[in-house]
Amino acid sequence: MFPLGSVLLPGSVLPLNIFEPRYRQLATDCLAGTAEFGVVLIARGSEVGGGEVRTDVGTLARIVAAQPFEDGRWELVAVGTRRIRVTRWLDDDPYPRAEVEDWDDPIEAAPLDGAGWTHLQATARRVAALVIEAGAGAELLPRFADDPRLGTFEVAAASPLGALDRQRVLSTEGSAARAALLEDLLRDAAELLEAGFHAPGFDGGFGGDEGDDPSGGRGDLP
Repeated sequence: MFPLGSVLLPGSVLPLNIFEPRYRQLATDCLAGTAEFGVVLIARGSEVGGGEVRTDVGTLARIVAAQPFEDGRWELVAVGTRRIRVTRWLDDDPYPRAEVEDWDDPIEAAPLDGAGWTHLQATARRVAALVIEAGAGAELLPRFADDPRLGTFEVAAASPLGALDRQRVLSTEGSAARAALLEDLLRDAAELLEAGFHAPGFDGGFGGDEGDDPSGGRGDLP
């Protein structure tokens, strides 16, 4: 398990610059096996040194690129694949470990329909345009998956939301419920942008999660 100060959502890219010995070992072990690890948000505490309080809902990440260095550091690129839920935390030996289960959306009695998904995408692009107008983001508007089960996570990743709001989206069951939450969050974000502010923890990028901290330690700080 890899606790971070930011939220990895399914479909998002996660770059990591790994310094800590315990996470160097995690990278080595993962690459010798399935090349997968779990990512959860640190609810309280620091990324470096241990002792943090972690959330129990996260995302499984698959390593798609890895670069080792002579001093033992690793640069990794991983992609969030699906949601997981921690059923039991184990000892941090030699790094954070947990027993987890896949957490798929339940069969929805009233799933998000095409019109609702189209409206949410339009709302997200209007907010993205405000970010671009404010000079705080990329020049291209985001594109989303056709399937709203993944697309709602992509909207959250591409929107000016802080880590706690992204965690709320990740922890919400069902595409329709996530869409309703996102409509509320995006409306608030639009109001902030129109007033000249943008959400703390948002890096101005679209289509991915926050980048990693190049200054040292490890992890990807908001």
